[in-house]
Amino acid sequence: MNMHFKYFKAFCLLMAGVILASGCKQYDNPPPVFEELKDMTALPRKVLVISIDGLTGTELEKVAPTNIATLQKNGKYSYNTLKGASDAGGWVSMLTGTGFAKHQISSDNFERTQESDNQHGEIKSYRNVLDYVTQYKSVKTAMVTPWETLRNYVRNADYTPQVETDLSVKDSTVALLGSVQSLGTIFVNFRDVLEAGKNGGYLASNTAYKNAIVKSDEYIGNILTAVRARTNYEKEDWLIIVTTNHGGSKEDPVNGFTLVYHPDFKEFELKKTGFNGILFNPSTVHAEVHDDHGLYDAGATKDFTVQMDVKFNVATQYPGFLSKSTAMSGGTFTGWLWMQSVGTAGVGNWGIVFGGTQNGGSGKNQISNANGTMPISDGKWHTLTMTVKTTGGATPTARTMTAFIDGVQTVTGNLLNNRSLTVEEGLRVGYRNVDNGGTGLSTYSANLAYFDKALDASTIANTHGLKDITQHPDYANLIGFWPMDDGTEGICFNKAPGGYNMQLAGPYSWKNLADFYPPGTYPEPVTSSLSIPTTNSDIAALILYWMNIEILSDFGFDGKPYLTNFELEFLKE
Repeated sequence: MNMHFKYFKAFCLLMAGVILASGCKQYDNPPPVFEELKDMTALPRKVLVISIDGLTGTELEKVAPTNIATLQKNGKYSYNTLKGASDAGGWVSMLTGTGFAKHQISSDNFERTQESDNQHGEIKSYRNVLDYVTQYKSVKTAMVTPWETLRNYVRNADYTPQVETDLSVKDSTVALLGSVQSLGTIFVNFRDVLEAGKNGGYLASNTAYKNAIVKSDEYIGNILTAVRARTNYEKEDWLIIVTTNHGGSKEDPVNGFTLVYHPDFKEFELKKTGFNGILFNPSTVHAEVHDDHGLYDAGATKDFTVQMDVKFNVATQYPGFLSKSTAMSGGTFTGWLWMQSVGTAGVGNWGIVFGGTQNGGSGKNQISNANGTMPISDGKWHTLTMTVKTTGGATPTARTMTAFIDGVQTVTGNLLNNRSLTVEEGLRVGYRNVDNGGTGLSTYSANLAYFDKALDASTIANTHGLKDITQHPDYANLIGFWPMDDGTEGICFNKAPGGYNMQLAGPYSWKNLADFYPPGTYPEPVTSSLSIPTTNSDIAALILYWMNIEILSDFGFDGKPYLTNFELEFLKE
């Protein structure tokens, strides 16, 4: 296929996809563009990645150092790149294109942590992006870092100079750029910013931290000068990426920064816009807390409240969609489970099931939304709330479940005969088998909240649609809160003061619903049809994209080569 036509065709398909993916919000069609696009291989492509470890996006924006600010004028940038799992975890995501949910590396020795619920499962390893670069391109690669463990992890790089300080990192990088004309991809790692924040905080108001950022920016300027001084610079096409493995400390990482620069780029802020959620269906797609150390164990006497915003796209029969339970087969069942049912006139109903078969209690105890008076399978967002209240202490005399839809009480039921609801299975959002039914499940979930007390009816009614969970009157009892709008990678981050993240599994994908927000989500203006939340794993994808290396499905990438959205800026004659 003619390369000019190929990339014009790709652009047309891309723009059509953007319009279709915009969900409930329509955007004007762009005017047709009929211009010649040049072959992506017209000039040899090169990539320089500079990671300033510990650089917090919000604090960098306040400092606005000279060289980064200049690059930003021709850059795609984000001050809110999702935090890496840890020091090593952020780097592994950058290098492998996968999120922590897949690579499971967080410790500083770069060794994988096997999930406790699958100790004997296969441990999948993911290739370093430099492997792909040298496999498909006749170029040299380099990793310049003062972190010896990282240097050993990337031992497949052609050049790994022994350096111990940021200054020597800069000097070695400048030397490599001046002497190795065959360089194709080079990683550069500065660590002084991470160290500077240890005393006084990772804040622009901390003089040591601010000065370290400015010094790193100065080194970036030196490196850029070395790139432009290369003998064949005019015959090379460099992509410059400035990023971080995470913001803040490695013990408590926060969101970082990403800047992707090319002289032909127009300035554009990369960010999540609109509501971005996971479409859960009857496949293996689910989000789960794998090991909660008993935190979400319902037990035999515990009080608790679970609340979640849901949007059902279809009315269907018996798919479980939220659970802390086993799968259900007839009356054999332990734990608790929310399921969808058709209900009156096929408009959709909500069933809640309890059982303690494994613990000597009764089997299936199904309590449904009374008479379908408040149908939920109408394509709209609804807030479902369940409280469990025990009376009688260690020898309970009653255990009552109460259900609410959109803050309105609908049904109650007695759980006393079910005894303990304890199960090994994790708290899960997504399909759970109920008598082999529910094959039509199609739902979005958001703002899952778990309280370690039974909220009263007036509190539930008064807080329906609350946009800021920190203002909840029982916030002190909140032990898990997952907005589930992260928009990228394989983790749904827990935003409660305590608790655990959820990990996604299966062939998940994030969908943009534009301004169709759940009740508990603050409705920010949708400023663009492009929703691009950035993350560490994007770096590997961007490298392969720029090097014109096809990203195959078996690479396992979570990262997105989002420069495909801007090709008309740099592929034109």
